Amino acid sequence: MPGGSGSSSRTGVRVVVVGDRGTGKSSLIAAAATESVPEKVPPVHAPTRLPPDFYPDRVPVTIIDTSSSLENKGKLNEELKRADAVVLTYACNQQSTLSRLSSYWLPELRRLEIKVPIIVAGCKLDLRGDHNATSLEEVMGPIMQQFREIETCVECSATTMIQVPDVFYYAQKAVLHPTAPLFDHDEQTLKPRCVRALKRIFIICDHDMDGALNDAELNEFQVKCFNAPLQPAEIVGVKRVVQEKQHDGVNDLGLTLSGFLFLHALFIEKGRLETTWAVLRKFGYGDDLELRDDFLPVPTKLSPDQSVELASEAVEFLRGIFGLYDIDNDGAVRPAELEDLFLTAPESPWDEAPYKDAAETTALGNLTLKGFVSKWALMTLLDPRHSLANLIYVGYGGDPAAALRVTRKRSVDRKKQQTERNVFRCLLFGPQNAGKSALLNSFLERPFSENYAPTTGEQYAVNVVDQPGGNKKTLILQEIPEEGVKKILSNKEALASCDVTIFVYDSSDEYSWKRTKELLVEVARLGEDSGYGVPCLLIASKDDLKPYTMAVQDSARVTQELGIEPPIPVSMKSKDLNNVFSRIIWAAEHPHLNIPETETGRNRKRYRHLVNSSLVFVSVGAAVAVVGLAAYRAYAARRNSSS
Repeated sequence: MPGGSGSSSRTGVRVVVVGDRGTGKSSLIAAAATESVPEKVPPVHAPTRLPPDFYPDRVPVTIIDTSSSLENKGKLNEELKRADAVVLTYACNQQSTLSRLSSYWLPELRRLEIKVPIIVAGCKLDLRGDHNATSLEEVMGPIMQQFREIETCVECSATTMIQVPDVFYYAQKAVLHPTAPLFDHDEQTLKPRCVRALKRIFIICDHDMDGALNDAELNEFQVKCFNAPLQPAEIVGVKRVVQEKQHDGVNDLGLTLSGFLFLHALFIEKGRLETTWAVLRKFGYGDDLELRDDFLPVPTKLSPDQSVELASEAVEFLRGIFGLYDIDNDGAVRPAELEDLFLTAPESPWDEAPYKDAAETTALGNLTLKGFVSKWALMTLLDPRHSLANLIYVGYGGDPAAALRVTRKRSVDRKKQQTERNVFRCLLFGPQNAGKSALLNSFLERPFSENYAPTTGEQYAVNVVDQPGGNKKTLILQEIPEEGVKKILSNKEALASCDVTIFVYDSSDEYSWKRTKELLVEVARLGEDSGYGVPCLLIASKDDLKPYTMAVQDSARVTQELGIEPPIPVSMKSKDLNNVFSRIIWAAEHPHLNIPETETGRNRKRYRHLVNSSLVFVSVGAAVAVVGLAAYRAYAARRNSSS
């Protein structure tokens, strides 16, 4: 598997040269730029650009010289923060400058949080006497052990032109083909993300899915990545190298995954990172070992009241994938099986909030099919790019551009009095201890708990709700803790991305109802002010307790005044949910109903209607006047002509 240089999206590499005064920084730059021994060198060289064809990757390098004087320290720090790579110099004939690398320069770069490759260049090699002759490995080994950010070390001489171009070649190479994402020097192994990416590439290239790359598949892989076929003798040679070092790297069917990974580790150990990077980039990976944006055609320029859903083809693919991993066919996948599914992704996307506990699981903690599809729906709504990337990581082979669909604007849905959405997002408001979390748990069919723990951050619950006629809709409930209400409502577009707002209150508690009423009015006003009014539903929880009488009477009056449905009584403890989730779906499917209207809003609407009517009256009156004037002029003209 011969290597080739990988293409990079970079249009240039900026290299900043630093080091003690007199270590040869400017002479090194001058010699590299002119490809000749410099005669006269300025104290600080002007920015220098090496042309694209200077190195094989054909990416221009801009070299920035710096002064190490104290008065120029601010400018030096600015340049370092803009660097893609740093060349750190010492003088081979001055031991003190070598010592300063670890006593000052490298700690200083860490202090400034310069997280780019560092190339250490020993300049003035021609001036080092024979009595100082020690190997570079002996000199730099301990320093490189202490400072892992050093990519490589090279000794050079501007006077004799020894290895001068190499210094900036290594700097460019470290930026275009970085080691850090691929290889762990301490462990001498490929990093987990690199293994996951290469495993996905191997699976893609294993067309007959027999767990090995045969000669034809190896050749096709070589042509795709390097635009050159492998000769039969080269294939034999590759296999022989692998077999000698990795006993399970080759079998009767061809090169195994183990052998494929071994080859890439070998390339990296031999300094041929460009080979592995060429493969990764051909299959869409960026420097972070995630798929690049140009491989992810995600919809952009959405209106605030639009959302993104998975297309039906993508949902069917996910159902099929679930079936493959549900080995015992019990309708659920174990956490270990879920981990296996995402072994070709950079990491499992659902290990952290908001996805971790957001969907339905069995009593044993296994993810159901409804839970699996629901988590994908939530990820697509919150982060379409991440969802599409993971869809591709787990093997989706359809057109990525057709995997996602953008929903119609909610404002259009209201006018048409219907929606085409399959996924609905609902914001869940209510005071503490009102029963919001209990409602979320009931939604996910989790047992009721008497222990109360206030919600401190936003919580999500997502599930598929079966509707009459076999219709299925996905409902996303987002619980807003009471202390988070102010932040949400301070955003004028907060309701734009929402299909229904739900207000939960403890029907046995006076304060709970009064606070909920305040929240309802606040949301109603925000909807009127922003133009993003949404259906609102009240849920009277804890229906198993004695009701607060005034709340029953007041809620009937308030809902009637606002023009929304009366509260839905539920008891999570008694499992009497009054079909609440289907009723939420119904409200979302009828986006023109249950939008609360305050007295101020009604007055504003009446005023607008009055103004519009007046304008129509004025325009009609003006039209009559114009027609009358035209008729008079025509009459006058006829009378004049007849006389």
